[in-house]
Amino acid sequence: MKNNIAKSESSKIVSDFLEKTKLHKKDFAQMIGVTLSYVYNLIDDNVPFSSRTITLERIATVMDINPEEFIEYQIPQEVIGFSENLLMLKDLIKQNNLTTLEFLKMFERKKRLELVDILRGAKPIQIDFSELKKIANALNMNDEELFLMWKSRMIEYLTEGGFNIEKNRSLIDAMFDCAHKNIIPKN
Repeated sequence: MKNNIAKSESSKIVSDFLEKTKLHKKDFAQMIGVTLSYVYNLIDDNVPFSSRTITLERIATVMDINPEEFIEYQIPQEVIGFSENLLMLKDLIKQNNLTTLEFLKMFERKKRLELVDILRGAKPIQIDFSELKKIANALNMNDEELFLMWKSRMIEYLTEGGFNIEKNRSLIDAMFDCAHKNIIPKN
């Protein structure tokens, strides 16, 4: 009996979200990395609801809820950490009074799944400046804020790769000074 209750509750949560936001099932499928028929199975309370951790985390990310709201969700053994850059990105989304769904819709469809995985902490924020610029434009960030986000992400990337920032301070400072001069327009 518990499984029927769980299926109905989780299916209803997703179904209500799709109805409330008027999000097309095909777009939702693309955002969470599944097929359209899979989405139809998610909202059909006669079909067992997904118990795949990744899928449930992606659904929860798009819906701006915790995955624990789904009875089927099992907390993974490996905890995903959130970097300062990711927390800053999430804060910027909130500061712009955007839901995650509204933010995702600002990007081309093929980019949305990657952004969902970034927002749930499974992938790092892009290091590619042109990709970060797309995010910055969506969040009304000025050039200086964009540069600081990129710089922070670069330091994170270099540190994770074993680069000693302090021992190479003059190289790092020169690199960022040069990048800053080329990124920030001169008045």
